[in-house]
Parts: sequence; C-alpha cells; structure tokens
Amino acid sequence: MSTMFADTILIVFISVCTALLAEGITWVLVYRTEKYKGLKAEVEKQSKKLEKKKETITESAGRQQKKKIERQEEKLKNNNRDLSMVRMKSMFAIGFCFTALMGMFNSIFDGRVVAKLPFTPISYIQGLSHRNLLGEDFTDCSFIFLYILCTMSIRQNIQKMLGLAPSRAATKQAGGFLGPPPQAAKFS
Repeated sequence: MSTMFADTILIVFISVCTALLAEGITWVLVYRTEKYKGLKAEVEKQSKKLEKKKETITESAGRQQKKKIERQEEKLKNNNRDLSMVRMKSMFAIGFCFTALMGMFNSIFDGRVVAKLPFTPISYIQGLSHRNLLGEDFTDCSFIFLYILCTMSIRQNIQKMLGLAPSRAATKQAGGFLGPPPQAAKFS
C-alpha cells in the first residue's frame, strides 16, 4: 500500500511539474507577446462594455439597441477567435512535449496500480481508468487516469495563481462548454 501512495504522490508532483512546464511554454510563446496583450485587453474591455449594456437594456428596448448589442457580441466573438488563434502555436508545442512525456511515463508506470478508486467508474471510462492493468477490479486506477484528473485540476489552479486565467467577464461572454450561448438569456 505504501508503494501505491508513493506512486500517487509522484503522479501529483509530475502533474504539477508538467502544468508549470506548459504554462512556461505558453508564457514564452503567447502571454508575453504584444499581440496577445492587446487582444486580451480588447476582449476584457468589450466584455465589460457588453455586460453593462445588457444590464441597462430593458425588454421593451428598441430594435436598434438590440442590433447594437448583437454587433458588439459578434465583434467580441471575433476577438475571442483571434485570441484562440494566437494561443494555437503554444498548444502545438505543449501537445508535442506532453506526447513525449506521456510515452515515457506510460513505460514507467505500465501495469502498475497507482491508486484505488472509491467507486467503480462507468463503463466507457473503465478503459482509461483500468488501462494496461491486469485483473478485473475496476477500482484499480492506472497512471493515465490519475494523471489526467490531476492535470485538469492543477493546471487551472496554476493559471489562476499566476494570473493567466481568462477573466470571468470574458469567459461569461464567450459562452462556456456547458453554458448557454451569450444572447440566449435575454433575446430569444
């Protein structure tokens, strides 16, 4: 059991290190560039401006005001797209690094149970959580599953600590993966 605990702590440490590496690469390739800084400032400004306009608009607002807001939303969407394109080069570099590191770590932890899950994962996740492990105990956790969970949570927190995460206003206006599109709330 102590080997499993040591492996778990090692994987969390590896996740922290790879998240810091990814943010370092992104800072070098993206965050310090003038183009990124300008686009980010523009998105922030537009997001706040659009939020204020949406708060002041009423249901009986004229067609012209609604058109103005739609134009601003379109402009914001275009700037968000441009911001994503600027980040794209770092994503390729990070993807390349992570692929190389993943091969190395998979060979180190191949066939080793690194953690015990307190639940049995749903069937389509079992292939990932039980990857390269012998036996039928699906509460055994493989390296890749624990690494992905740790990296997903740790990287976002590191971005927030370093001040590199997108602002709440910009995220809210961009519409999230699970959230409704921006105009669906008031203008449908």
